[in-house]
Amino acid sequence: MTVEITNATQLVTPARTRVWLATVGTAAPADALVAMPAGWYSVGLTTPDSLKFSEEPQFEEIRSAQTDFPSRTIQTSDSATIEVDLQQWSGRNFKAVFGGGSIVEITPAGGTGTPKHYKFTPPRIGGRSEVAATIEVTDGEKAYRYVVPRAMQMEGVSTELQKGKEAVLPLRLAVQGGDDSDPWYLLTNDPAFAASA
Repeated sequence: MTVEITNATQLVTPARTRVWLATVGTAAPADALVAMPAGWYSVGLTTPDSLKFSEEPQFEEIRSAQTDFPSRTIQTSDSATIEVDLQQWSGRNFKAVFGGGSIVEITPAGGTGTPKHYKFTPPRIGGRSEVAATIEVTDGEKAYRYVVPRAMQMEGVSTELQKGKEAVLPLRLAVQGGDDSDPWYLLTNDPAFAASA
């Protein structure tokens, strides 16, 4: 039996990417193409080169006097992150980037006849909230969805506010895990994922 090693149809060049967020526990999409279920919202426009999904296992090596190589390697932990720079400034995106917080309407100094004003307050220590996240990637007819049931913003926020330069909101989510569910999984219609592939 001949095994095909090279296959250009298995290359992936993302033509479109989207990031969706929801409250933890919101029903996840059932497959790679179904419309996103109720409760999910898109973060909107993102910079074209910022979206990354990273998975980083940690290992410990056991050394022995009888070999120069590890006698055994044990995986001690696992972690995964989502990184993307949001271009749209909105209340939802601010709360996602800062890990929660609150937004209240305030009365502007000009009185009630002037445009509404709002106050965003970031969460206090211990007040960060988890979110569910889904990354969509499409390449022609192929679609991929990374589904993360629980994630939390666990990095600081640095936004460059320079004249004449776009200011973006850095969303950095760390995948959270547990014994009762998968920390993350991929849904796809790509035929290369078939059991016989």
